[in-house]
Amino acid sequence: MRVLVVDDQRLVRDAFAALLSSLADVDVVGVAASGEEAVQVAARLQPDVVAMDLVMPGIGGVEATRRLRAACPGARVIALTAYEDDEHVFSAIEAGARGYLTKDANVTEVARAIAAVGGGDAAFDPRVQGRLAAAVEEGRRRPRRVANVLTARELEVLRLAARGQNNAEIGRELFISEATVKRHLHNIFDKLGLRDRTQAVAYAFRNGLDA
Repeated sequence: MRVLVVDDQRLVRDAFAALLSSLADVDVVGVAASGEEAVQVAARLQPDVVAMDLVMPGIGGVEATRRLRAACPGARVIALTAYEDDEHVFSAIEAGARGYLTKDANVTEVARAIAAVGGGDAAFDPRVQGRLAAAVEEGRRRPRRVANVLTARELEVLRLAARGQNNAEIGRELFISEATVKRHLHNIFDKLGLRDRTQAVAYAFRNGLDA
């Protein structure tokens, strides 16, 4: 797994890069000290995973994630930060982050997150997962304004995607092909004005569409 490490603090950046380099199947291909540099380096190196600090001078990690996802669609971002409040969590997810870990995560948690996100899945710190669950519960109490926008099948697909199921798993559960799942997802993106699957999952969490 080719990984880019982004953090404005040199000691943290170098220490984390060294830690990741010690893991099997991880190749740290570069480091960056700012969001602007992260976008440039990612475009040049095309990493599989970017470990992104969120609070940095300049454009910051959230905006850097958004720009990086546009400039380097194949790269998947894990937010790695000391903050776990709703504003940081949902901003990062809506910008395109596929994972969210706090900086007190242990080596095993980091390794699992990189493997999961690099493989196309999502990975969240347990406390962050709790905040997402709370957002789902809050969303259940809100009017479901998308009910008259999405078809029943599209709602099913979105609900299963929000539970972390990939296209193959969704297809098996609904007895449809992966191509059909992809078509439903693209319809969901278009109807809700979303850019990708990650934004759709964040939308589902906010609006209680997992049930």
